[in-house]
Formats: sequence, C-alpha cells, structure tokens
Amino acid sequence: MPEIKNLQKTEPDTFETVLASLKETGRLFKETREEMKETDRRFREIEQRFKETERFIKETSEQMKDTDRRMKELQKTVGGWSNSHGDFAEEYFFNSFENKQQNFFGEHFNEIEKNVKPVKQIGKKEYLKDEYDIVMYNDSYVAIVETKFKVRSNDIPKVLKKAETFRILCPDFIDYKIYLGLASLSFFPELEQECINQGIAIIKQVGDSVVINDAHLKVF
Repeated sequence: MPEIKNLQKTEPDTFETVLASLKETGRLFKETREEMKETDRRFREIEQRFKETERFIKETSEQMKDTDRRMKELQKTVGGWSNSHGDFAEEYFFNSFENKQQNFFGEHFNEIEKNVKPVKQIGKKEYLKDEYDIVMYNDSYVAIVETKFKVRSNDIPKVLKKAETFRILCPDFIDYKIYLGLASLSFFPELEQECINQGIAIIKQVGDSVVINDAHLKVF
C-alpha cells in the first residue's frame, strides 16, 4: 500500500507572529553587530601588539648595532693600547741591548737589528714567514729576543719555534748556534720557571735596569 503522509495544516502568519519574528531577527542582528564590534576590537588589539612588537624589534636591532659599533671601537682602542705597549717594550729593550750588547749572553755581538721579517716561498703559492723583534749576530752565534709588555703562557712555545723558523728563513745562519731570550716588563714567576726549564733567557726590567737571567741558557 502507498505510504500515507501525515499532513498538518499550516496556519497563516498573524501580525503578532510576524512582529515576534522581526524582533528576534533584530535581536540576532544586534548580537551579530556586537560580536563583529568585539572581533574588530580584538583585531585592532592584535594589530597594535604587532606594531609594538615590530617597534621593539626595530629598537632592539638599533641597540644591537650600536652595541656592536661600540664593541668594535673598544676592540680598536684596546688593540691600539696593546700595540703601543708592545712597541714601547720592544724599543725599551732594543735600546738597552744596543748599549750593552757586548755583555749579552756572555758574547760579543757585532750587529743588532729589530723587526726582522724574512719571507721564503716554500710552494707554488705558499710562503713561510716569521717576525723577530730583536736579533743580534756575531761570527758563530745568533741571539733572538722576543719582547712583550706582559708575558703569557702561549708566548713560550712561540719563542721556542723561532730558532727553527730562523734557520729556514735565514739559511746564511743555518750552522750558527742560536740563543733564545724572552724580554718583558712583567713576568709571572711560574712563567719565569718555564723559561728556565726550556733554556730561554729571562730578560726583565727591575727598577731602571735590565736584568738578564741566562745561567740556564740552552744553545738551539
């Protein structure tokens, strides 16, 4: 049998039902407007926060640039001080050695030079180079003196390597006996002892004089 549907009679809208429907629709529009206003307010807050974050990042970036600039200026200043101190120490000891070189290491040295910077090509595009603050010569000996304003632990291995590089870079002196010395205006006791252990002469300022401790001196 065909299905019989239950049909209900639809009553026509009355004025009251239409008015109630309009009121409900108005209420819904009002709520929607309020929600849209709240959403818009939140969007404005988020936009403001983005702007504040962007401003903060920009200010931080500027501060970092300024800090980086100041650090570079400080490094340049400190580097300049370090170079000035090193130059002063070198000039001070060079003048002292030049005036009293006959007694240096118990040898008489005929020549004295400073800032010796030989370079030798050891490959197609490779070069070996080194710098010797003070070098003194006679017919059999070479004295190489490294000068420092203040000696640090990593200076001693560098001094020991000077004898090796000097013979390579200055082959005219390959058969000469080499003395090594470390001159400084400031020495830590433990570093003085390390120089003694390695056979490096200790040269330092004491008052207005230059004192040389070379009793332990080794020939390289």
